[in-house]
Amino acid sequence: MVTDPRAAAAAVVDPEIRVITIDELGILRAVEENPATGRVVVTITPTYTGCPAMDVIRADIRRALAAAGHPDAEVRTVYSPAWSTDWISDSGRAKLAAAGIAPPAPVSAGNVVPLTLAVRCPRCGSPETEQVSRFGSTACKALWRCRSCSEPFDHLKAL
Repeated sequence: MVTDPRAAAAAVVDPEIRVITIDELGILRAVEENPATGRVVVTITPTYTGCPAMDVIRADIRRALAAAGHPDAEVRTVYSPAWSTDWISDSGRAKLAAAGIAPPAPVSAGNVVPLTLAVRCPRCGSPETEQVSRFGSTACKALWRCRSCSEPFDHLKAL
């Protein structure tokens, strides 16, 4: 049974942040199906150039498309334009927060330089937080701690 290739690729979960799909994270750029041949081409952009999860993401996309009836899919990686945290969907931001990961605020107002005055705790909402380490559980996250509820949490780095 052949199903929608866009839906199959969009449902792939990010291997490092298992609560969000690659579509919600903004990694999935395009899914095109050639009407004459049925061949599917998926275009993705990594969250940053050296993202170690990209091989797993490509393999997961191919596996999902094969299961959806598209065994000969191609996955292309593009670096321009560079991924931006603005590409995280509203539902993705909500899922990150629910999982205890503070998402960066959108900055899509043109040539604005993002300035984080406070990172709100995803558990209690307090702005009384501090960065513990620039490096978190993955390279795209930093480790923070809430001074109000004393809980540690990851903050997705703004790029």
